[in-house]
Formats: sequence, C-alpha cells, structure tokens
Amino acid sequence: MSLIRRSNVFDPFSLDLWDPFEGFPFGSGSSSGSLFPSFPRTSSETAAFAGARIDWKETPEAHVFKADVPGLKKEEVKVEVEEGNVLQISGERNKEQEEKNDTWHRVERSSGKFMRRFRLPENAKTEQIRASMENGVLTVTVPKEEVKKPEVKSIQISG
Repeated sequence: MSLIRRSNVFDPFSLDLWDPFEGFPFGSGSSSGSLFPSFPRTSSETAAFAGARIDWKETPEAHVFKADVPGLKKEEVKVEVEEGNVLQISGERNKEQEEKNDTWHRVERSSGKFMRRFRLPENAKTEQIRASMENGVLTVTVPKEEVKKPEVKSIQISG
C-alpha cells in the first residue's frame, strides 16, 4: 500500500495519510502497462481513503474541525481519540448496488473508507469533545484549557 503516515509539513499537529505517487504513471492504478509493474499500488477505493476534506480552525475557546461527508449518515462516521491526543475521523461510503439491466455512463462519486488523523495540542480537553452532523458536514469541537496567566507577586524594595 503506498498510502503512508506522514506529518503535514505546514501543520505540526497533523497526521495525514498521503500517496506520494498519486497522479504519476507508475502510481495508483492497475499494474498492466505500467513502467514499474511491481511497484505497490492503491485501488480506486483506497485512493478515496485519504480524500475526506477537513478544515481545522482555532478559536479562543476551542479547536473546530469541519469535514465534508455528503450522503453519509452519522452512523457511518466515527470520531475517536487515540493515544490520548490524536483525533481520528473515519467512515465508509458504500458503492451503489449494480443491477443487471443498468448501464453506467459515468461513475465519479468516490466510495470506500476514509480516515484522517490530527495530533491535538496539549491544551485540548479531549474528555469534552463534541461532534454533530448537519447537511453533510461533520463538526467536531475540541474545547481548549484556559491559559493560566502566571501569578506575579510584587516585592517591596527596602532602603
């Protein structure tokens, strides 16, 4: 499998799955006619594995993740915390059943499993995570601990 775990260089808290050979003639796809037939491949279903688009914004109160999961029910999506501080959002979109008499002209909607992982910062309150889904958008809210200001004590100067 050519999907590997790698940190996103632009986001130190991210653990994204990434196919470094996606789009190359020897990357994902079937091995017939390839320049490197023994090179590891991904199927079209697995290619959608890392395809869930997720926005992550930080507000003064929380980290908010929004994932586009159109057509999925909340029962088909899982939100989990692993290793104490890794948020994992996963799910599966099943292929539509083919009827013998159907003629498909185009299949563009992806199907298969998807999973995204994000390393949460130390100030995340993982025991208070909330998730909701509305109109095909999953929203995961991770509250933040309040930043405690260091206590400053004035010292009298004698003399």
